[in-house]
Amino acid sequence: MHDEPPVSGTAPPTPPPSAREVLRDRSVVAFLVSVTAATMATLAQTTALGYQVFELTGRELDLGLLGLAEFLPALVLAVPAGALADRFDRRTMYGLALAGEAITVGGLAWLTWRGVDEFGPLLGMVVLFGSFRALAAPALRALPATLVAPEALPRIVPMFSASWQIGLIAGPVLGGVLYATDPPLAYVGSVALLLLAIGVLPLLRLRRRAEPQGAVERPGWRSALDGLRVIRHNPVLLGTISLDLFAVLFGGAVALLPAIATTRLGTDASGLGWLRAAGGIGAALTTAALVARPLRRRIGPTLLVCVAIFGAATIVLGATTSFAVAFVALFVMSAADAVSVFVRATLVPLITPDEYRGRVLAVENVFIGASNELGAFESGLTGQLFGAPAAIVLGGAATIVVVVVAAVAFPALRRIDGFPPAESATIRRE
Repeated sequence: MHDEPPVSGTAPPTPPPSAREVLRDRSVVAFLVSVTAATMATLAQTTALGYQVFELTGRELDLGLLGLAEFLPALVLAVPAGALADRFDRRTMYGLALAGEAITVGGLAWLTWRGVDEFGPLLGMVVLFGSFRALAAPALRALPATLVAPEALPRIVPMFSASWQIGLIAGPVLGGVLYATDPPLAYVGSVALLLLAIGVLPLLRLRRRAEPQGAVERPGWRSALDGLRVIRHNPVLLGTISLDLFAVLFGGAVALLPAIATTRLGTDASGLGWLRAAGGIGAALTTAALVARPLRRRIGPTLLVCVAIFGAATIVLGATTSFAVAFVALFVMSAADAVSVFVRATLVPLITPDEYRGRVLAVENVFIGASNELGAFESGLTGQLFGAPAAIVLGGAATIVVVVVAAVAFPALRRIDGFPPAESATIRRE
C-alpha cells in the first residue's frame, strides 16, 4: 500500500463561520424560509394526491405511476435545465419554476373541487408539476454556493438540509390534515406555501458569479452535456454521485414500510406513522449536529462508513420483528443518510467550477431522483417476488457491496481529508 497525500492538500482548511454568524445574513434566512415552504408544499401535495388517487382507483400500481410521472420529466429536462441555470439568473429561474408549480397545484385544487373521477387528468398534472420541479432543481442546488462565501458553505448546507427535513416532516402532516378536512384545501394550502417561497426570494443577495473566460457559449445540448463530461473526468465527482445513486437504488426500504408494519411488526396506521417519523427525527437531529459541528476532516472515509451503516441498519430493519428495533433502525438509517447528503451537497459544488455548477448539479439531481424513484420500484418488485423482509435485507446487503466497490474503484474518494477550496474564481457581492 502506498501512502498518498490527502486530496485537500497540505494547508489546513479555513474554519467556517459560526452558525449564528451565517444566520445574521438576511439572504440566508430568506433562502431557508423559501426552501422550507417549498418542501412543505411539495410534500403536502404529494401526500394528498396519494390519498386521492388510491381512493379513486384502489390500485397500488397507480401510486407507482405517480412517481414515474414525476421522474420522467426530470430525466428529459435535467440537462437543458442545468444549462439554463448556468446561463441565467438562478434566483429568477427558481422563482419562475415555483410559480409554475403553484399554477399546477392550483389546477389540482380545481380538478378536486370539480369532483374529478378519472386518473388521467391527475397524472397529467403530475407530469407538469415534475417538469417545473426539474427546472427548479439545478437553480436551487446551485444557489447556496453563490449565496455565501466558500468557507461558509459547510454551515449553510446542513441548514439547507434541516429546512428540507422540516418540510419533509411537516408537509405530509399538513397535507393529510387538510385533505381529511376538505380535499381541495390540501392543494390550496400547498399553493399558499409556494407563494410564500416565491415571496421571500427578492430578499436574496447573491454573490457575483465569475465571468467565464473567452466567448460565452449559448445554452444547447453540446453545452449542457458538459455537465456529464465534468463528472466523468473527475473521479471524486463520479465516485460521490455514483455511491449515493446505487446506495439509494438498493436501499429503498421505506417504500415497503406499510407491508412490514402490518405483517412483521403487528402495528396499525398510527404505528406506521411513528415509523416514518423515526426517519425524519434521525435526519433532523443529525443535521442539527452538523450545523453546530460541521465535518472538517476525513470527509471521504466518513462518507463511505455512513453509507455502510445505512446498509447495515437496512438489514436490521428487514430482519427484525420488534417495533422498537425497527424504529431505531430507521432512525439510524436516516441519521447516516443525513451525513452522506451533507458531504455530497457540500463537496459537489465546491469541486465543480462555477460556470458548470448548474449543469453538474442538474445531472446529479436526475441521478439521485432516478435512484429514489427506481429504488422504490425495485423494492416493490423484489418485495413481490421474495417478500418484503427478504427484499429489505437484500437491499441492505447490496448497499454494503456498493460501498466496497466504490472504495476500490475510486481511491481518490476515500483519500479526501478536508473540503477543498471552491473551484470558482473570486466572486463579489452584487
